[in-house]
Amino acid sequence: MDGKKKIVLAFSGGLDTSYCVIYLKEKYDADVITVTVDTGGFSPKELKEIEEKAKKLGAVKHYTINAVERVYNEFITYLIKGNVLRGGAYPLSVGAERVVQAEEALKIAEKEGAYAIAHGSTGAGNDQVRFDAVVKVRAPQMEIIAPIREHKLSREEEIKFLNERGFPINAERKKYSINQGIWGTTIGGGETHDSWQHLPEEAYTKTTSIEKAPDEPVVLEIEFKKGVPIALNGKEMNGTELVKKIDDIGGKHGVGRGMHLGDTIIGIKGRVAFEAPAPWIIIAAHKELEKLVLSKKQIFWKDHLGNVLGELLHEAQWYDPAVKDIKAMIDSSQESVTGIVRVKLFKGNIQVQGCKGPYSMMNPALASYGEGTKIWNGKDAEGFCKVFPVSQMIARGAKLAGSKSKKGDE
Repeated sequence: MDGKKKIVLAFSGGLDTSYCVIYLKEKYDADVITVTVDTGGFSPKELKEIEEKAKKLGAVKHYTINAVERVYNEFITYLIKGNVLRGGAYPLSVGAERVVQAEEALKIAEKEGAYAIAHGSTGAGNDQVRFDAVVKVRAPQMEIIAPIREHKLSREEEIKFLNERGFPINAERKKYSINQGIWGTTIGGGETHDSWQHLPEEAYTKTTSIEKAPDEPVVLEIEFKKGVPIALNGKEMNGTELVKKIDDIGGKHGVGRGMHLGDTIIGIKGRVAFEAPAPWIIIAAHKELEKLVLSKKQIFWKDHLGNVLGELLHEAQWYDPAVKDIKAMIDSSQESVTGIVRVKLFKGNIQVQGCKGPYSMMNPALASYGEGTKIWNGKDAEGFCKVFPVSQMIARGAKLAGSKSKKGDE
């Protein structure tokens, strides 16, 4: 490098960030350093091709960072513990990735002495907010450059720009935009812009259709320790390995396809398709184990705070002090969430068949639902049934008395 100013670019190898490499060099007369952060969506071959492409476009240096384990350990474990499914369906496949990708790119910017950090986000989506928020909080002195957002560029304009500079790009528009990571794959396309439409079979890459799924079910036994899955069918494995294994099995049985419609950070409605077999299966199993070992109030408040944590992550507010507090409560709630859950997968369906654990609160030695108990007798139960509805009786009586009084006044 020749002493020029340095700009670090979060680089995916796609059209937008390919445009950014050349644009940043020309516009700012700067050395461009590209950073690709793998969160589970690239093969080794693809990562090598991305590096080669960056250098051909003119990047003076390229970094490839494997952040799969970090995404799992720092984020996904809490999405599991919190049973986080946005809108009851979407497992926040992208939010955690963007925080980590921005943080890792920022580390390189600081290491290289760059004065600016750049990304290829448009001005319409959530990712621009997530990326910018990380930089504003972690390094407010760092300049942010987002050429696609700034100039409102179309795909055709980007292709023309690259062609004119000797980098021919296939003008054929990809029908679907796919983002793949360790916690699921998101799919965007024409159909996702219309709330009435659904994706055709060709759009899905990780899951089998229900119609083509095996005619025989598969049964999985997932073991948890303090809320985190540690083994599958008796075999211990690390978290990312376990997620990939369950993902493969679930995908083959048609599990995990969904469509999420909800509110974006910037206030408009958004819709995205996704494939997330492992999140659906793991969270279903985890929820059942919690029912066995947690109290009624623990489940209520933990699920509420789990949803709040998911909201903060999705809304680019991961650095809010509340996150640390919520995580502490969730961690505390998981002390007894240890045990094994048996799950049956068949034609896209997930059926939890049973669970067991050393901290089970379903103790037949003390009481069985609908049968006898050693804790109280029939007379005790009769008294309880008499006292329990008292507040309701009083409320109804007051309403009836008030109604009579009002009628008398008339």
